Amino acid sequence: MEKRKQKNDFSKGAVWRLIVAQAVPLTVAQLVQLLYNVVDRIYIGHMEAGNSLALTGIGLTFPVITLIMAFTALFGMGGVPLFSMARGAGDTKRAEKILGNSCALLVLSSIILTAICYAFRKPILFAFGAGENSYIYAKDYLDIYLAGTTFSMLATGLNGYINAQGFPKIGMLSVILGAALNIILDPIFIFGLDMGVKGAALATVISQVVSAIWVLSFLFSKRAIVRLMLKSISLNQNITKDILRLGTSNFIMQGTSCLVQVACNSTLQIYGGDIYVGIMTVVNSVREILMLPVSGIMNGALPVISFNYGAKLYSRVKSGIKFNAILGAVYTMAAWILVVVFPGFWFNVFSDDPGLAAMGCNALKTYFFGFVFMALQFAGQSTFQALGDAKHAIFFSLLRKAIIVVPLTLLLPSAGFGVNGVFLAEPISNLIGGVACFLTMRLTVYKRLGNENK
Repeated sequence: MEKRKQKNDFSKGAVWRLIVAQAVPLTVAQLVQLLYNVVDRIYIGHMEAGNSLALTGIGLTFPVITLIMAFTALFGMGGVPLFSMARGAGDTKRAEKILGNSCALLVLSSIILTAICYAFRKPILFAFGAGENSYIYAKDYLDIYLAGTTFSMLATGLNGYINAQGFPKIGMLSVILGAALNIILDPIFIFGLDMGVKGAALATVISQVVSAIWVLSFLFSKRAIVRLMLKSISLNQNITKDILRLGTSNFIMQGTSCLVQVACNSTLQIYGGDIYVGIMTVVNSVREILMLPVSGIMNGALPVISFNYGAKLYSRVKSGIKFNAILGAVYTMAAWILVVVFPGFWFNVFSDDPGLAAMGCNALKTYFFGFVFMALQFAGQSTFQALGDAKHAIFFSLLRKAIIVVPLTLLLPSAGFGVNGVFLAEPISNLIGGVACFLTMRLTVYKRLGNENK
């Protein structure tokens, strides 16, 4: 046990190496995690040649799935910085309580969310931009997908605690196992058993169950430095408040994504119809793929920065922040170029519908214009979160999406931009929100950090 603690001590070794060691398997894990839904979209997009309705229907379920992930981030990732700080301070008992409290919150919220979504799925889907034809596909997918909510939230929400203990490869495997199973089962259920979108949802649920079993089996085992104990799976008022305080920024980031998706789908349904909702489904899918590496860098840095902050090694904290910002900017610039040069490639991956690609390429390039500024948003946001600055983290989560994107999405189309206005809202928010978040971080928490090197 003592050797493992020393091996996973983030106060030793080059900070950038520690971040990369965490980020690479995390990025791979997140990429594979994304395959749960992206592979579904790819198969479904090719399910009926020249017909994008099934893909549109899946796109309508995004806000529901995103909302579930928002609560996962609130109760799961909200506790990880606290957990890492407790480890850095040598308080193993508190770390154990935080882990158990997080698990209890995930289970309780998943049960409530499942019941609400089943009860109100029809009005919810129509409010999210469904038409009479696309609703059928959305309902078929969601009816089965919701059955795996508890497993999905446990697998994703608790996996961060594996990574925070310095086991990113184990965390990566927890995702790979489920996603590999999903990739195998998708064509069997969708085409072999002719289940269509229902088959895609069933494959996803089975995969989520496997991932959850893997995560729980590791955290309950003696291999974990801080184990998940049955006696610790309970709600503690003070710990819950702390988790909510830090997790709120994650929740708002995911929750406002849900709000943006609803605003986009409903506006596109008015100005462009089902085909533009399908285009946005592809655009969101491409965005999820290209966001993964920068998200992996930031999430990989989170436990390293939090640990060193808890240990009062402030010069190492500043090194981690600098590395995040530079690497994130280089990557997002490269990703931006790929979209501008090869827009048609992305549409061909997700659909056989030629009309979708013909109408969607310009929308894709518009949406990704200025993608590099997202690196500034992530660098600032992750720093606020890692250092426990919940107020700034929450504000900048709200600023970019709720305060900038949603109003622009609703106003620009009616101001003469039409459907292009929906896609133009994103780059405007990236520029304003990203620059404001990064500069504020530099002038506040970063500037206040000392230069001790203990």
